[in-house]
Amino acid sequence: MKMLSRAQATQGRLLALTQALSRQALHAVTPCLSKAPFLARFERAGAFVAQWAHAPRAVGAVCPSGISLARRMAAMVPPGDGLVVELGAGTGAVTRALRARIAPERLIIIERLPAFCRLLRTRFPELAIIQGDAARLGDYLPPDRPVSAVVSSLPLLSLPAPAQNAIVEQMRKVTAGQGCIIQFTYALWGRSTLARAGCSRETRAMVLRNLPPARVERFRP
Repeated sequence: MKMLSRAQATQGRLLALTQALSRQALHAVTPCLSKAPFLARFERAGAFVAQWAHAPRAVGAVCPSGISLARRMAAMVPPGDGLVVELGAGTGAVTRALRARIAPERLIIIERLPAFCRLLRTRFPELAIIQGDAARLGDYLPPDRPVSAVVSSLPLLSLPAPAQNAIVEQMRKVTAGQGCIIQFTYALWGRSTLARAGCSRETRAMVLRNLPPARVERFRP
């Protein structure tokens, strides 16, 4: 119990310190910047830090995806008119890149954490934002519309094996026939979870201008 209390206290101090530093930086530079977009960035960063402090394994990253990574993932979506499903949208970095290329009626965003869902609905009111579990992906999709791509920012390698297997099975099921799966990982080398599950890799790219650097791959189920 003492160890748990200490861990919770440490998380609380980390969150409070980060928020205090953010406020100090904001007060220092706000006079020379446009307030609306700048404040929105701090809101997204604050939401990310709060979720990371509360449940780091659920977030699965040390910071939100960068612009270069988000654009690379969006660029891997093949042309077509089927649905594009994003898993693990977080604060919406990849969502924004997808929205710049894809009509809103084709996008479905699935995020498990309630705080991120609230933020996403504020940022993208025109999109379908679903609070749900990727292991039940098929339950959230219309049965009469094909899926062109599943774009995943889920931390598959950090999940327990049963959860990995359930999510990969769902991704393969909904993209079977004509869809693809786009997944990024911070593990720059080694065989991916999707490759081990039997998916065929079509292409990959290293995104070094990201913190930390990442690998993006596109698979066929």
